[in-house]
This record gives sequence, C-alpha cells and structure tokens, in this order.
Amino acid sequence: MRLADTPAAVRAGGDAEAVPAGQGAAADGVGSAATDSAAFAAAVAALEAARDAVTEVRDDLEIEDWPAPKRLAPYAIAFEATAYRDGQEAGSAKLMLLHDPAGHESWTSTFRVVVQVHADVEEEMAADPMLGEVGWSWLTDALDLHAPGYGAPSGTVTRVITEGYGGKADEPPSTAFELRGSWCPDGEQLDDEIGGAIFAWCDLLAAAAGLPAQPPGTRMLGRRGQHGAGQHGAGQHGAGQRGRRRQ
Repeated sequence: MRLADTPAAVRAGGDAEAVPAGQGAAADGVGSAATDSAAFAAAVAALEAARDAVTEVRDDLEIEDWPAPKRLAPYAIAFEATAYRDGQEAGSAKLMLLHDPAGHESWTSTFRVVVQVHADVEEEMAADPMLGEVGWSWLTDALDLHAPGYGAPSGTVTRVITEGYGGKADEPPSTAFELRGSWCPDGEQLDDEIGGAIFAWCDLLAAAAGLPAQPPGTRMLGRRGQHGAGQHGAGQHGAGQRGRRRQ
C-alpha cells in the first residue's frame, strides 16, 4: 500500500471521491451506497473534530487537507501536517482514512488508517541501531494511549541519508527518519478510535520532530485528558535543526 497515488478530488465537507463502480461494496450489492456514505461521513466528522481539537491547543503543528489517493479504497480522506520548532520546519506527516464497506482480506474492520511521518535527525541518531525499534514504539505507545482498540498494525521505519553531487556537492549530507504505518480502528468504538488516530498521529509527529507530546500550559486531549495522564513520549531526542522557516 503506497501513501502516494493518483489524487482524488475532495468533496465539500471532507468526503473524498469514491472509486469507480466495481471496486466498492455498493457495486457488489453489499449494503447500500447511502448507508456506506453515511458511515464514512460519521467517521470523517470524528476525524475532523479531533483535528480541530489539536489545532486549537497546538500552535507548533499545522494540519491541512491533502488530496486522498482514490485507488486504495472506495472512500478516502487525507490530511497533511507540518511541525515547527523555534519557527523552523522540524517534520512533516500525512494521514489517510480509508473505508471499504466490503472489507479487505488483511483488515480487521472496514476502516484503515495509513500514516507517514518524516523528520530530520542528527547523524548520531540516524546511526543508532535502535532507531527503528524506538521509532515504531512512538507509534504503538501513542496508539495504546489514544486508540487502544487498533488491530492489524503494519509498517516500516527507514533511515534516509541525502548527499549532494555535481552542483550540490558543497551541500552537507543530511539524515532523516521516516515511518510508514497502518492499522484498523476498532469498529465497536469507531468515533473514539478514529479521533484517537489523529491524536496518536500528532504524538508521533511531535516525537519525531523533537516536540513535547503535551505542550506546556495546554489542556490534555483524548484519553490522555480523560485519565489525567502527564506528558507522554516527549520528543526532545536531538532531531535535526534543518528545515524551512515558518511563514
């Protein structure tokens, strides 16, 4: 499953364009198009409510709509986020929510969340053999906190080394961390699990970008707020200082 694919036009209200007939449940006679659309609309509402809750309390994260790939599922919506530290870009991320009413062989529900996070890191951290395990734990710890009913998790952690040649030979090498992951939210508590997916995604981006999961002086979100937990997985881990300055 690739995060980048042919973009789909996003309808007003956040609903992404459905895949052409023949690939969705309605085309196969499973359920009805109206029921499927209503289920997806409710999931989108939960996703957007969680997004708004994050942007209300965090000024170091910007979340915007992103064209959702249309070949992965009959229904899809996507967001992209940028993390800033000291006024400079410190990391970026994408999140997609997929819905296939007919289900999928490897899914445990009719919904699937797909995320990608990228952040510059110091060379020493990129060389740490534990980076993959630690990076994956940032995601699973955040899911355990915010969306504990998640199922069928899958993903990769990649070290990225960029070197310049020719006209860019004078540019210093850069090192980065990239995580791609996906999971199915619990269908029994779908609204909470989908909202929790946004909170977990933002926690993951914050950790990768070297930001605190809970900004000082702000109210706690999701299950962290419900249970009164303290800061979770604070991310001051020596992430790189490179990146564009915030406008």
